[in-house]
Amino acid sequence: MKDPNVSPELIDLHPMLARMVKVTGATVLTAASYDAWAGQAGNAMVVFTKDPDRFNETLDLAAVVPELQATAGGSLRLGLLPPAASRAIAPRYGFAHWPVFVLLRDGRYLGAVEGIRDWDVYTSELLRMLAAEPPAPPAADTSSKP
Repeated sequence: MKDPNVSPELIDLHPMLARMVKVTGATVLTAASYDAWAGQAGNAMVVFTKDPDRFNETLDLAAVVPELQATAGGSLRLGLLPPAASRAIAPRYGFAHWPVFVLLRDGRYLGAVEGIRDWDVYTSELLRMLAAEPPAPPAADTSSKP
């Protein structure tokens, strides 16, 4: 039975990811809502997830992301892509390892941190990306391009 006090977008999330969404004010995104959300002005972090019941590393980001938001002084809008939406959007960025978070500024790609890392790697990469100009995102599969 579904709890009527729980927001519909949180119902299918693992409880740790749902908690992260509540704590950080993250938006749960779909493949259809991603472009409009990502294109908004300002700095944003998008968390790409895999099935946390099969890939425990996904749950590590549930603990790391709120701390990274605090490290950025609360200046990051946060979005969470559940597994199906992550699979649909990920080819745009060419990930090799999961879980992943991507930083955007004004809808433009700043960079990504793939996999589980030491805390100092997360913070140094976050601060480096926030200080950088947006590069072109990596291409995942160029074999289908003319």
